[in-house]
Amino acid sequence: MSAVFGAFKRFYAAFISPPRPLNVETASPPLKFGILGAAAIAPPALVLPAKSHPEVELYAVAARDINRAQNFAKKHGFKKWYGGKDGYQELLDDPAIDVVYNPLPNGLHYEWTMKALAAGKHVLLEKPSGNTAEETRRMFSLADQKGLVLLEAFHYRFHPAIQRVRAIIDSGELGAIKEVNASLAFPKGLIGNDDIRMNYDIGGGAMMDCGCYPLSCVRYLTSNNPSAVISATAIRYTGDPRIDTGTTANLTFASSEPSGEPVKSTIKCDFAIPLRLGFIPRMPEVSVRTVCERGSVELFNFVMPVIYHSITVTPDSGVSRTEKAYTFEGGKGEEWWSTYRYQLEAFVDKVKGRTPQTWMSPEDSIANMEWIEKIYEESGLGSRPQSTYVLPTA
Repeated sequence: MSAVFGAFKRFYAAFISPPRPLNVETASPPLKFGILGAAAIAPPALVLPAKSHPEVELYAVAARDINRAQNFAKKHGFKKWYGGKDGYQELLDDPAIDVVYNPLPNGLHYEWTMKALAAGKHVLLEKPSGNTAEETRRMFSLADQKGLVLLEAFHYRFHPAIQRVRAIIDSGELGAIKEVNASLAFPKGLIGNDDIRMNYDIGGGAMMDCGCYPLSCVRYLTSNNPSAVISATAIRYTGDPRIDTGTTANLTFASSEPSGEPVKSTIKCDFAIPLRLGFIPRMPEVSVRTVCERGSVELFNFVMPVIYHSITVTPDSGVSRTEKAYTFEGGKGEEWWSTYRYQLEAFVDKVKGRTPQTWMSPEDSIANMEWIEKIYEESGLGSRPQSTYVLPTA
């Protein structure tokens, strides 16, 4: 019962009513955030985490429909809103805005991130960073030229849970990695045929959406990039065979041992896990398991661990144990902080010139996009269409 109560308390504080920050004096004014699009991801990913951060101000939102922008702004406490065909650009032109959060569809990430950077704004960019690795390279190159912070929002990386698993692996307690497998799959019925994830022209597909997480996760835990895509199988959407509703890829990584066998890895993503007996929904698959020379470690719910997670360490000899990690030892964080709240803390620290607890490098983001493209190539679907947007030269 206490576990259920704890989960409810964390969920309530993270996603319903975050505690407001105490009256803490800060050395510099809060960062004013603007959001491109009134996307469904925005409240959990930015709006709610921002309410507990003393250095963040929810300032403006833009949407194609100005009524939608206005309703979103009033509901969530934004001071300004923009709408219509020029609404996004009007937000970027607002000199008061310091940071732009870009949760637009994948195919629009490149254009509007480049425009935001050109306007002198720091950018928190939803994953995947773009439709292609080349888009990602160009975005980070422009951010570097402008001296601006650009972060791909792989929020799970900032939470203590996944970092604890990495620490267990890196400690050598279980020996060298032999195999690492990760899944993020949803039961059939959650994602409809009219969802933007099913639109090829704006970067749709399961590997682009939920698939980018397990790929990122196995790369993080191995501290390496794959050496090869051994095989990749896509379940093609009947409405558009260029779209995958699920993909399974078998990868290899170089061994950490000088003459060791390659590390095997299987990643799985799925928009529609078949119903049991044709009518019973299955539970989502949200786990990563690493098999080492002397045992294994598994993290259940690596994507949203604040609600509930478990880290199960099973040595080949000895007694297994279960750990949980909601906060960092001696560091920042509260038990109710979501992955998004930890991410926002790191992002603000970076913009303010402080050293964040952890960070996603440009090279990391570029590599993840490269291997998404390689998996799509192996599956026969090919990369998503690259943006035709060209940033005007000064």
